[in-house]
Amino acid sequence: MEPETLYRKESDMFSRKGNAARSMLGKRPNETRRVLVTVGVGIMFGFFIGVTFPSLQLTKLNVTSTLLHDFVIIGNRSTGNSTEKIRDSDNKNQVVKDVTKIWVPSNPKGAERLPPGIVAAESDYYLRRLWGTPSEDLTTKPKYLVTFTVGYDQRNNIDAAVKKFSDNFTILLFHYDGRTTEWDEFEWSKQAIHISARKQTKWWYAKRFLHPDIVAPYDYVFIWDEDLGVEHFDAEEYIKLVRKHGLEISQPGLEPSRTTTWQMTKRRNDREVHKETDERPGWCSDPHLPPCAAFVEIMAPVFSRDAWRCVWHMIQNDLVHGWGLDLALRRCVEPAHEKIGVVDAQWIVHQTVPSLGNQGQAEEGKAPWQGVRLRCRREWTMFRNRIENAEKLYYKSMGIDPSNFTGHT
Repeated sequence: MEPETLYRKESDMFSRKGNAARSMLGKRPNETRRVLVTVGVGIMFGFFIGVTFPSLQLTKLNVTSTLLHDFVIIGNRSTGNSTEKIRDSDNKNQVVKDVTKIWVPSNPKGAERLPPGIVAAESDYYLRRLWGTPSEDLTTKPKYLVTFTVGYDQRNNIDAAVKKFSDNFTILLFHYDGRTTEWDEFEWSKQAIHISARKQTKWWYAKRFLHPDIVAPYDYVFIWDEDLGVEHFDAEEYIKLVRKHGLEISQPGLEPSRTTTWQMTKRRNDREVHKETDERPGWCSDPHLPPCAAFVEIMAPVFSRDAWRCVWHMIQNDLVHGWGLDLALRRCVEPAHEKIGVVDAQWIVHQTVPSLGNQGQAEEGKAPWQGVRLRCRREWTMFRNRIENAEKLYYKSMGIDPSNFTGHT
């Protein structure tokens, strides 16, 4: 082949390769743009799905909890915004739930996030050791609780009273004068529970330290004053009579005296227990209502576990003297005229020592006890108004006119 012809062919070949290269270079920008657009559209579509997915009714889909959980995890990794929206939807609409988290609505309030097997809803006043094995701490578990609200000046009277209660009773002293260590002169005091707050009443203490879940192990709770004579009283025999006669709320009979106010609480000599009485004319609108029945006083009441759970909730946090509570106790048992009564065979004497009354403050020329008594009367009126108003609001919410029936005054 001649040189000129060979040169011409080689030139044509290089020319074609060059054109092809230029053609490829011209196409690459367009293809790159198409790839970028495709990726961008995919990202936007994925974001749109992530945003709108929680609003779908997933509960109608046949999706296993494991797959749903995996989806949430993938969503967390994909975008923070989607995660927040899923979380918001879970909280507000409760459509998507993380099944790995514990939530038990039947647990006590505030403990819903705990597995039921670890919830300890109740406690007690049993003393425990600082060493050894917990299961070996208690050689006995008292079945009953007795509380006295005391000042040190009444120590001898309390000593006599405590000795009327067997080892079946936990002894709890509420100290209104702040003196606690002095009580160690009595051997029993070293095993008693002592709680101290100056110038506070037994109902102030009861509301704060006798919560039903704290005293739940005890079949009966005695909430007594410090000035009671117990020469003719035996706690174990008292419990036997309470059980025998089906009393949920009770008190020992009171030896009649000039200071006894109510006929219902006076001791009778001819029976073990009485549940009703005849009062002064006009005092009882119904023979089954207080003060003719379903009534005990607040100086020495005894409550069953179930009755106390109700009564504790009725005690007002700011009304510390308990006046009016005795007339309302019937609301916690049914039928009240059968389950509230006075135990005549085990009786006490009310010595009427105004020790706590003297803890008041003299004002406007009045003695300390006069200010305390005035507060008592005011609280009685306040309590009566509160319970009447609460009852009216309840019946109104139920669409009931309480004036159409009796027994709820």
